[in-house]
Amino acid sequence: MRTAGFTLIELLVVIAIIAILVSILLPSLARAKELARFTLCQQRLKQWGTGFQIYTTESDGYFPHIDSLDRDDHDPDNYGWVDVIPPLLGFKPWFSHKIDERPGPGTFFQCVSAEPLESGYGYDIDRIGYFSYAMNSCLELDAECYSLPGVTPMPSFLNTDLIQNSSRVVLLFDQLLDPACGYGGSQFNKRAGEHCGAYPRDFAIRHEMGGQNGGSILYCDYSVRWTPTVWKDDWPSGMNCPPRDDPDWFPYPPENEG
Repeated sequence: MRTAGFTLIELLVVIAIIAILVSILLPSLARAKELARFTLCQQRLKQWGTGFQIYTTESDGYFPHIDSLDRDDHDPDNYGWVDVIPPLLGFKPWFSHKIDERPGPGTFFQCVSAEPLESGYGYDIDRIGYFSYAMNSCLELDAECYSLPGVTPMPSFLNTDLIQNSSRVVLLFDQLLDPACGYGGSQFNKRAGEHCGAYPRDFAIRHEMGGQNGGSILYCDYSVRWTPTVWKDDWPSGMNCPPRDDPDWFPYPPENEG
């Protein structure tokens, strides 16, 4: 007569079934978690887009400046987008966060999937903080603010009414935090995440979609879309600023410059 309970073989079968179920479920849970992060990142960029819309409405159609001397001991009358946009959405400006207390993971300023490394940076990331979102620095290559050597300056600062193809011009994007993945993955970039304004070399690939990794972009029409890369095949390795006639990064065609 058989006593109550499981035999060793039955226990092994149950354990094997559980192991199989776990191996099936874990990847699905990981994908669901990443999808949730990706969705939250896109929602956060849309929230930033709302802030930019409010700002431009209140500023006669002009975007805020990108940088403010990186907000360290800067002129209080010279603020960047991370200083002027957050208050419009109910958040503290970047400059209100003290050195060593900069906004980190989980805050409005950062992508939820972005985590800085422990080392490898050419700046003190723990002290001055980092930016996992960056504004397109090409928007500010104008005569009054900053003129990149070899690049023809654009008209005085960016009037959004004059932007050509606003649905394709980059406004804000996922910024690189891994120095080893700069320049489309071809070169090391030890300044990764240091500035709140950046170029294509700083685009981050950290969100998966359809089995392919990429990043999210807020465009000048305030739409948000995912893309696998912004680096173009005909760009030379180590390029800092894209060609002046690139319609994805420069808002004004060269022929419209004054």
